Amino acid sequence: MTVNGRGYRRPAGAVAVVCLDGWDPASLAVSLAAGELPAIARCAAEGFLGEALSAMPSFTNPNNLSIVTGAPPALHGVSGNSYLDRRTGAVVMVTGDAELRAPTILAAMAGAGIPVAIVTAKDKLRRALAKGLPIGPCGIAVSAERAAEAERATHGVEDLPGLTGSPAPAQYGAALSLFVLDAGLALLRAGRARLLYLSLSDYIQHRHAPEAPEARAFLRAVDQRLGALMAEGALVAATADHGMTDMARPDGTANVLFVGDVLDDRFGPGAARVICPIADPFVRHHGALGGLVRVHLAAGGPTPAEVIALLQGLPGVHLALTGAEACARYAMAPAMEGDVTVLGARGVALGARAAEHDLGQLSGARLRSHGGVFERAVPFLLSRRLDPAWQAAHPALHNHDIFDAALNGTPSP
Repeated sequence: MTVNGRGYRRPAGAVAVVCLDGWDPASLAVSLAAGELPAIARCAAEGFLGEALSAMPSFTNPNNLSIVTGAPPALHGVSGNSYLDRRTGAVVMVTGDAELRAPTILAAMAGAGIPVAIVTAKDKLRRALAKGLPIGPCGIAVSAERAAEAERATHGVEDLPGLTGSPAPAQYGAALSLFVLDAGLALLRAGRARLLYLSLSDYIQHRHAPEAPEARAFLRAVDQRLGALMAEGALVAATADHGMTDMARPDGTANVLFVGDVLDDRFGPGAARVICPIADPFVRHHGALGGLVRVHLAAGGPTPAEVIALLQGLPGVHLALTGAEACARYAMAPAMEGDVTVLGARGVALGARAAEHDLGQLSGARLRSHGGVFERAVPFLLSRRLDPAWQAAHPALHNHDIFDAALNGTPSP
């Protein structure tokens, strides 16, 4: 079938596509070198393990939706976790499907009679990922965050804790992601799904560096579940929505450039509005601080060229360019872009104004975040070998190629 201009074969057997939120190649390298990931090591030996680029900005919503549509934000319309609605002047958090402009591979497969199950860590993604999905025998869409609220009529399945044998997890912690994998495995074993999309949380990756015991323990737990999916006969295809960068100073304090304060000092209060599109309901992950912000300019205020001239020379700024230039360069959605797009230097987080961010939300942890070009590299993993002809046709991998690789680029079981 064709979705957004790309053709996909129906899965001949079970396929589990996994988005390991915040999975950075560095964390994979540490744990693989320690011999702690036997299932992933098997994939590397017998299947495929490489790297791909995420969509820009390197946030959760744009990339999950790129993965399930097989297309960049310029096509599907979602370029942030939040954005400024120019019509109303309100900041809108993307927690549903209203902004999604393209059909999903998942809905197309379910509509063709393929049993599809979507399990996400964050409920904010569930409705968007499930847009167009026929809830029922061929369509299940649930979140670990609200596992106890799942009902057959609205989610396609009920009693997720009973199905998995685990209690509903807390919003913050490793258990939220592991519940997603356990639920997917349970649905597969129950014969409820042939095509799974399992999207995890990046809480652990935000809180712990790749070499930290907590990060390594989490990846070991993920690896065990990937191995269990493979043991059930599923083709496992895994990638990530973005990587992760340490954005703290040597003393542990957050290394932040508050772009709004800089603009106020130069052009006066009210001349510019700075939007942090990383902002989402999971405030303890990043405190709304990431590698990209958008500047919306007031009428009669500074021009984009003046703002760019000021910001481009500042320490902490990797790149400042007009919104139109950013969309053209990174295939982002114009409707969500500002007058000026600002990308942080490696290891620097961008914020609006210091008074608008509560760094206490980080609970004393080092700031680790994402959103810019330095978090675009992500793993690209399959449990079966990739057809050389498919690889030759895709010399520069993107995370939104993962369904194509799983359904078209691997041999049938």
